Amino acid sequence: MSKLVPPHGSDTLNALALSGDALSAELSRAESLPKITCSSREEGDVVMLGIGGFNPLEGFMGKADWQGVCDNMTMANGLFWPIPVTLSTDDEDVKAGDEVALVSSKSGDILATMTVTEKYTIDKDHECETVFKTTEDAHPGVVMVKAQGQYNLAGPIKVLSDGGFPAKFGDLYMTPAETRAYFDEKGWKTVAAFQTRNPMHRSHEYLAKIAVEICDGVMIHSVLGGLKAGDIPADVRSEAISVLIENYFVDNTILQSGYPLDMRYAGPREALLHALFRQNYGCSHLIVGRDHAGVDDYYGPFDAHNIFDEIAEDALVTQPLKIDWTFWCHECGGMSSMKTCPHEAKDRVLLSGTKVRKMLSDGEDLPQEFSRPEVAKVLQAYYATIKEEDKVEVKLSGHSAK
Repeated sequence: MSKLVPPHGSDTLNALALSGDALSAELSRAESLPKITCSSREEGDVVMLGIGGFNPLEGFMGKADWQGVCDNMTMANGLFWPIPVTLSTDDEDVKAGDEVALVSSKSGDILATMTVTEKYTIDKDHECETVFKTTEDAHPGVVMVKAQGQYNLAGPIKVLSDGGFPAKFGDLYMTPAETRAYFDEKGWKTVAAFQTRNPMHRSHEYLAKIAVEICDGVMIHSVLGGLKAGDIPADVRSEAISVLIENYFVDNTILQSGYPLDMRYAGPREALLHALFRQNYGCSHLIVGRDHAGVDDYYGPFDAHNIFDEIAEDALVTQPLKIDWTFWCHECGGMSSMKTCPHEAKDRVLLSGTKVRKMLSDGEDLPQEFSRPEVAKVLQAYYATIKEEDKVEVKLSGHSAK
């Protein structure tokens, strides 16, 4: 019997993806249904619902759930949930009671079928203000919400596609059932998830090694969905992480995996969502460092730490590993943190993924304080392939500039 943490809100995973004859029959039926086109964010949500990553949800949220999640991080049935999971459309004709097919805006493929139980409108500014703490268009999450359709559709779905993630990413892409089986096979009872959308620099390595000391294993869990312009692609990131694991971690302590969501850049609220779905993946802990899931300076560096103290004790089983500001200290001769280093600011090199991308984009070498040489080699090879006119300017702002 597994000794891993239970899924969120239930004893077993509720994966909504069909297979075999049921999948074939539903795909055939879906061809004749009215089509609703999903955004990139919605497509990732569909895939997460299909694999049980958003357990125990059965589909997209209705208005009462949307309101409760925005205002109190609680669904109408009392279940803790920190960010709305919604589907939008501008279709005037679709109505409650209709059955529709959800299709990808990227490929046109059918992703799911849905029984519409509710059609409603929302106050987009209210969602942005409660979830992102801003309504500014400079925030990528705000842009995402404001680009949604005029109406939201609620209802249960049957998932008919894996979004192409297994074909594109191979063994890197794992479902919650697969990671749980892996942890059980290794005999891991406690597992810390390390969330990343960047290659791992020295500070990330330090955080993961702290977690290895505490837990049986660490899952380095990368975003495989949509990112901001200028972020490093998933395949390059994965290669850089692989060489780090091979050269600097003990065997059988690390699993590298990926998940299909787009980033929301919701800072503290997204940290809670990251803990929630990592519980479904079987993780007992989530590593939460500086400015988790943040962007620019919209959030304080440790707002994502503090928000875990503001929710009910029984809201989540997965707990945060809160780790202070980490850096390279010349006097210490290695990585350290505010809790362990007694030296002055002039002795410290503060690290961030943004700083690494800035240096690489500018053609600079990465010093040992920033990156392991094997990792730097992978990243420099990638940046050498980018034409000058295709480069995205990387600006140091907010916490990354410090």
